[in-house]
Amino acid sequence: MMNQHWRDLTFLHWAVEPWRVQAYLPRGVRPDTYEGVTYVGLVPFRMVDAGVARGPGVPWAGTFLETNVRLYSVDDTGRRGIVFLSLDTDRAVVVAGAQAVFGLPYRWARMRYDVRGDVRTYDARLRRRSSRPTSHVSVRVGGPRAATPLDEFLSARWGLHVSRWGRTFYVPNAHGPWPLRDAELLALDDQLTASVGLGELADHAPDHVAFSDGVHTEFGLPTLADRPRRT
Repeated sequence: MMNQHWRDLTFLHWAVEPWRVQAYLPRGVRPDTYEGVTYVGLVPFRMVDAGVARGPGVPWAGTFLETNVRLYSVDDTGRRGIVFLSLDTDRAVVVAGAQAVFGLPYRWARMRYDVRGDVRTYDARLRRRSSRPTSHVSVRVGGPRAATPLDEFLSARWGLHVSRWGRTFYVPNAHGPWPLRDAELLALDDQLTASVGLGELADHAPDHVAFSDGVHTEFGLPTLADRPRRT
C-alpha cells in the first residue's frame, strides 16, 4: 500500500499497568505486556521519502518530522501492533490525508530537529490549539547495542491497530530488525503525553531509552481485527 523510510528515531518508554491504558485501545484489542506491564512510548523521528506502494517518495510532502505517542497492543488473533494516541507532524497536508483516509490522530505542529555531534534534539509545538502543548527531547547517542528482550518487545512490531468506521483494523508492515544504539537522555520537557491524558509520565525519567538510525518499511492492506457487533 505504501513505503516509508523512518530515520533518526529516539525511543522513550514508560512502564505502566495494563489497566491504565485499556480504555485508549480500540474494540477487540488489549494491551500487550512484557513481564506484567505494558509501555507508553514517546517517539520523535524523521520521515523520509514516503510514497505509494513501491514507487518513489512523494516530493516535499513525503519528507517531514514526526513525534508520536503510542501504546503496544495485541488482538484476539495474537497479532501484535501499535496503537497511536497522537501523531504530530509539520506537514498540514499529511495531517489532512491521514485523518481522512486512515482515521489516524495526526496533528499539525511546528517541529525542529537538530544534530550537533552526538547530540540529537527534537522540538515540537502544536498549532491551532489554545494550550499549544510542546515537547523538547535531547539525547546523546552512543554506540551500537545488541537488542535486549525489552528492545525486541518494543521494536519488533509488524503492524498497527486503528479504529475506523466503527470497526478495528490491523494494518501490517514489514521491515528489517531495528539497528539500535545506546542513548542517554539529556533533557525532557514534554506536554504531548499530557495532551492525550497521560501527563504524569513525563514528570519522571523514562524506563527505556534507545536510538536508531532507522529502517525502511512497507505497509500492506488493512484487515479487520475485531468481531462484528451482534444486532
